[in-house]
Amino acid sequence: MARITASVYTSHVPAIGAALDLGKTGEPYWQKVFAGYEFSRQWLKDNTPDVIFLVYNDHANAFSLELIPTFAIGCAAEFAIADEGWGPRPVPVVKGHPELAAHIAQSVIQDDFDLTIVNHIPVDHGLTVPLSLMCGQPAAWPCPVIPFAVNVVQYPVPSGRRCYNLGRAIRKAVASYDQPLKVQIWGTGGMSHQLQGPRAGLINREWDNAFLDQLIADPATLAQKPHIDYVREAGSEGIELVMWLIARGAMSEEFEKRAPRVAHRFYHVPASNTAVGHLILENT
Repeated sequence: MARITASVYTSHVPAIGAALDLGKTGEPYWQKVFAGYEFSRQWLKDNTPDVIFLVYNDHANAFSLELIPTFAIGCAAEFAIADEGWGPRPVPVVKGHPELAAHIAQSVIQDDFDLTIVNHIPVDHGLTVPLSLMCGQPAAWPCPVIPFAVNVVQYPVPSGRRCYNLGRAIRKAVASYDQPLKVQIWGTGGMSHQLQGPRAGLINREWDNAFLDQLIADPATLAQKPHIDYVREAGSEGIELVMWLIARGAMSEEFEKRAPRVAHRFYHVPASNTAVGHLILENT
């Protein structure tokens, strides 16, 4: 049967993608950011999965205020790179895994989570920047990717509890797939940041690191955190962190009450106006 071997968590700052694409990774401002992913790039080479299930949010490139799915799963064979206003990023087309995606949709919907099935969706920096951080600049991504878009842009957005329980349903779905696939689930977005208004540029190091601590050791309690706490402490865009709870909920059941193995942890500020957080947790 298929199994989830690890979960990966990372910010998806658009300026990181631009730094990569424009050859600025060696500049003093960016060196420390990319140094934090050197271990991760080698780790992924050593632990390449058969499929990545990548949880991210669209930034009004595939979805607009005309159509706002709370959870959308990409079931196509491939996904084009979105043009976010300055042309698509020069990265490989994302190849999907329609069979596993359809199986997960079937299982999760039967477990009473309403997913929107998407057969055409251009993917933006929310998905491509995490791939670039973990893979560098390859001619092709190392494996198929299932995009899973979560609305954390337009309220109402899903609760942390809903996201955590959805992760558990995804774990169950993957485990019931009848092919011996190694699957990684990635949660992306965050950490603390606010892009507009009087608090633009907000970064809260203490809150971010407490979030990482609790995500590792006590995710069930973290899942109860109300939206207002994210907005107050981590800024208006800090709500993206609920997506990390989907990936954490998909870890092995034994890790719901004790911490999994932390293969890597990294935190850095600033990258653009954002705090960058990164974790790799392994199912041992």
